Amino acid sequence: MITITLPDGAKKQFDAVSVTPLQVAQAIGPRLARDAIGALINGQLADLSTPIGQDAAVAIITAKATDTNAVYLLRHSTAHVMAEAITRLFPAVRLAYGPPVETGFYYDMELSQSIREEDFPRIEAEMEKIVAENRPFTRYELPQQAALAKLEQEANPYKLDNAQRALAADPQAVISFYATGEPHKNWEDLCRGPHLPATGRIGAFKVTSVAGAYWHGDASKQQLQRIYGTAFFSRQELESHLALIEEAKRRDHRVIGKQLGLFTISPLVGSGLILWMPKGGVVRQELENFMRLELIRRGYNSVYTPHIGNINLYKTSGHYPYYKESQFPTIKMKERDGMDESEYLLKPMNCPHHIQIYAAEPHSYRDLPIRLAEFGTVYRFEQSGELSGMTRVRGFTQDDAHLFCTTEQVEAELRSTVDMVLLVFKTLGFTDYQCRVSLRDPASDKYAGDPTLWDRAEATLRKIVKDVEIRHEEAIGEAAFYGPKLDFLVKDVIGRQWQLGTVQLDYVLPERFALEYIGADNSPHRPVMIHRAPFGSMERFTGILIEHFAGAFPTWLSPVQAVVLSISEKFVAYAQEVNSALLAAGVRSELDVADDKIGAKIRRAREQKIPYLLIVGAKEMEAAAVAVRTRKDQDLGAMPLAAFIEKITTEISTRALNEAK
Repeated sequence: MITITLPDGAKKQFDAVSVTPLQVAQAIGPRLARDAIGALINGQLADLSTPIGQDAAVAIITAKATDTNAVYLLRHSTAHVMAEAITRLFPAVRLAYGPPVETGFYYDMELSQSIREEDFPRIEAEMEKIVAENRPFTRYELPQQAALAKLEQEANPYKLDNAQRALAADPQAVISFYATGEPHKNWEDLCRGPHLPATGRIGAFKVTSVAGAYWHGDASKQQLQRIYGTAFFSRQELESHLALIEEAKRRDHRVIGKQLGLFTISPLVGSGLILWMPKGGVVRQELENFMRLELIRRGYNSVYTPHIGNINLYKTSGHYPYYKESQFPTIKMKERDGMDESEYLLKPMNCPHHIQIYAAEPHSYRDLPIRLAEFGTVYRFEQSGELSGMTRVRGFTQDDAHLFCTTEQVEAELRSTVDMVLLVFKTLGFTDYQCRVSLRDPASDKYAGDPTLWDRAEATLRKIVKDVEIRHEEAIGEAAFYGPKLDFLVKDVIGRQWQLGTVQLDYVLPERFALEYIGADNSPHRPVMIHRAPFGSMERFTGILIEHFAGAFPTWLSPVQAVVLSISEKFVAYAQEVNSALLAAGVRSELDVADDKIGAKIRRAREQKIPYLLIVGAKEMEAAAVAVRTRKDQDLGAMPLAAFIEKITTEISTRALNEAK
């Protein structure tokens, strides 16, 4: 007898040696059996045909776009269908690896001829045929040696490598294959699964792009072609997604950044290293000024630290060698000075440096909390294929701070740091956000420190998110090696989710560096450390802001806040007078007195997304006024110059968002 526990706690019993999720669904009702596409068996995603040989908790999965497990099944299965279609059209192809990803799926493959965008309709047409055939996804397993022999016979080094790696990681691993139809007769692929019941359950799909890739991301290995696609359960969902992609292209910060002169990347400087141009520098400076004012209000002290540090600093903290693969190679001083055995590292984190500032002086409990803040630049080695504009870089500046406090002060300080993150979101118009409570995986050995302190830290973070009533979810295994954290996930104006801001609670690094303060009992005590960065990375945050606002920043953030446009040469002097008044009032203003028609000047200003266009001619000069238009071509009419200055300076000082919406 097998007892199946359902999500609502109800139990179903089956008098059999084994039962499948499909049989469970049939026992619940015919409609659920018809709609079922997969199942969770004791929390693990599985096929409907998976045999269950003992008591288990089972949840049936149906085709819902909001269910990440359902979408995984759909996209994983569609990746197989695309691979089969490509195999039909290009028989010489050697398939490598094809997983589902956040926005769809891809398949890496080796093929001597390049697959181009014009091939996509042919591939999609072949996929439609496979879907129409409604063949089942059939899983079968082979003994390890038989599986390896099969792969060797097929002469696909990538699939053989996948199997060998799986066995190296787990010598007891099961090697499985999936056929779309009948094993050894229809197309099949080495795969762990799971999949939809049949190809006919696939809804709408599209092949979206092609790119280069290396096997296992190693540039010394064979270069492959990576074919991307996406799939949804309905045509309407697909069309909405494709519209979102087009809108995302329109908002691409790499394109807008160049158009507006915000940043550049020079191959002579190096990949992944951002050069902030003057207008981009204004945006960054305004963000920093906003944050610096908050730091003063909240009792932080600014510090500055070098861009490199002795390797022993990071060995003590644990950042080296824990994050060794994502750090630049060490600088060996012996190469320049034979007597110097020391090694240095481009700073990967600010926290060890701030710890040394705390440790430089003795502290009493009366001194705490001590809040050290720095816009500190750090360096991470990202693979060249992972670099992307401002959002994935090798050098970036964090609005970093580290708080040293007593155990009794932890909750209040955490609330304050969370409040600062939420203030940033409110100021910049991010209204759809949630918090991920990133916890350790008790089964992993990557986490340092006393499990009792980890339990305390995790309980504290859970309490904080409940107290501040922020929408949240827990993520096991996502904690930093030294402590649990709150990661803030924000949706931008077109619904894409980004991670912005983090707050981390740390009992480990104070222990590793033997930090102390003298308590009221006149004995030494260990402080607790809080890491926090509301913006995260200035580069990444600015890149996201560019896309969120499509370059049309709110007035307070705009590099140029107003432009004065003269109708003709006769009014240049008055235009200069208006511009001077704006500059004197602290408004970032520019002057366009070129010998062009006013229509051309307006188009130029709107292309640069300047919030306010001030047109001056005879009437305006006579009335000491300006004719005001917005970058959205709203005509606000004539306005006394003094009134406009009051309007725009109020908008700037209050960091209003109204014009940017």
